[in-house]
Amino acid sequence: MKVNADLHIHSMYSKAVSRDMNLQQIAREASRKGINIVGTGDCLFPKWFDEIKKYPNNEGVFRVGQTYFVLNVEVEDSQRVHHLILVPEISKVEELREALGSKSNTVNTDGRPKLIMSGSEIADVAIEADCLLGPSHSFTPWTGIYAHYDSLDECYQEKVNDIKFIELGLSADTDYADRIAELSNKTFLSNSDAHSPSSNKLAREFNQIEIGDISFQEIKMAICRNGGRRITLNVGFHPEEGKYNRTACSRCYKQYTPNQMNEFLGRCPLCNGLIKLGVRDRVDRLADYPMPVHPDHRPPYLHLIPLAEIISIALGVKSPYASSVQKSWSELVQGRTEIEILLKTDLSKLDAEPKVLEAIEAFRLGRIVVIPGGGGKYGEISIPSFPSEKPLIKQQQKSLIDF
Repeated sequence: MKVNADLHIHSMYSKAVSRDMNLQQIAREASRKGINIVGTGDCLFPKWFDEIKKYPNNEGVFRVGQTYFVLNVEVEDSQRVHHLILVPEISKVEELREALGSKSNTVNTDGRPKLIMSGSEIADVAIEADCLLGPSHSFTPWTGIYAHYDSLDECYQEKVNDIKFIELGLSADTDYADRIAELSNKTFLSNSDAHSPSSNKLAREFNQIEIGDISFQEIKMAICRNGGRRITLNVGFHPEEGKYNRTACSRCYKQYTPNQMNEFLGRCPLCNGLIKLGVRDRVDRLADYPMPVHPDHRPPYLHLIPLAEIISIALGVKSPYASSVQKSWSELVQGRTEIEILLKTDLSKLDAEPKVLEAIEAFRLGRIVVIPGGGGKYGEISIPSFPSEKPLIKQQQKSLIDF
């Protein structure tokens, strides 16, 4: 069976996260998006863990309504690198808390605890507890592994072969990561890292997974590519839409080349803000290949734009949270999911304003333009008014059922 999974989110108990990130709300919105499995996030946080345990649990998976949750947590090491830990069962959460609690001053105050441990030390503990561990949003310039290290080996040391996956992050895709030779044997995950259950945040990136049934062990087999289980599709942003794709000032967002960044000693000449090296340029520095070299096991990557963003463009409304956008979105997903609408529903059967349907069709045909983001500012998506304008993406999007 194929399921859609977003394996990295945060609860209301992490910093800068919406109070609406509770299990019922997450489950409801995941179902409307078309997501079957969601990571719990923050499972080391006592209050969140207590909430999770209230729901039925079978083989390490909890069910809330029609949505399944897998135990996991993101932690920060002593170098500020973030790691995603997937946990097989309740007892292992307690084991992790016991092992990591003495190494953190924030395990009881923040859903994403800061640990006074190296990446390899965290890997030791996680692997001993039969967990899966890999770097979160690997290329982001603040807390990604490649912001601080030139290789996985430098971070994880003797445990590097036990690292089965990396998370790509919003500013990178498979074509970026597969220019780096050491990643050829790793499974790529594309997750949302959502801080809000809104339709343009939750599952803005996700994975399609081939498994036998919904259990932690089946998901683990898919990530480890055992027994015919595997990731069959990565889905997510155009990398240019990510807020760290280009090298840019983190205060005024002026974009620069790496040479200019060096010339200005990392400080923006316009506002004296800190210039952060973008994901695209960081990959160029790390790359072993001028073009991506995809191993045979690598699934396709499908670029997706949240439906609310497409509607806001069609209606000429700046915010996807505007009442007119949310009304149109809610009407469209009645009796179907957002993923179905974006990729395979016959548009002639949808009841919506013609310009909204035209925008969805333009997305499917790749008639979009992305103005790259950087420095902490998301890229901007536009749909040209006239078909003669040159699109950024030329190939028609395929449906999930094509993979």
